[in-house]
Amino acid sequence: MADGIIEVDDGSFEAEVLKSDTPVLVDFWAPWCGPCKAIAPVVEDLAKSFSGKIKFAKCNVDNSPVIPSKYGIKAIPTLIFFKSGGVVNQITGMVAKSKLEEALQKLL
Repeated sequence: MADGIIEVDDGSFEAEVLKSDTPVLVDFWAPWCGPCKAIAPVVEDLAKSFSGKIKFAKCNVDNSPVIPSKYGIKAIPTLIFFKSGGVVNQITGMVAKSKLEEALQKLL
């Protein structure tokens, strides 16, 4: 994983995301997904910008089927923004960096 981004799965999701003291952005992705690869550098840049304020995590939907189905994820990439264990926002597909920055600012 890139600096500042953790990998979460069905086993670690609750501890790393739902019980996190800081807001969390979870990037649901898969290795075969083109748009997932395209948005990855954007997410990595944002992880650096918001370091210490927001936790960034990636969840490979192929390896962790439970969590994506729990949150009704039908398409990837899907970015879900969590705060205090609850979903605050969700963005699906490739979007502009500015739109992601705006969503992250609202988490703070």
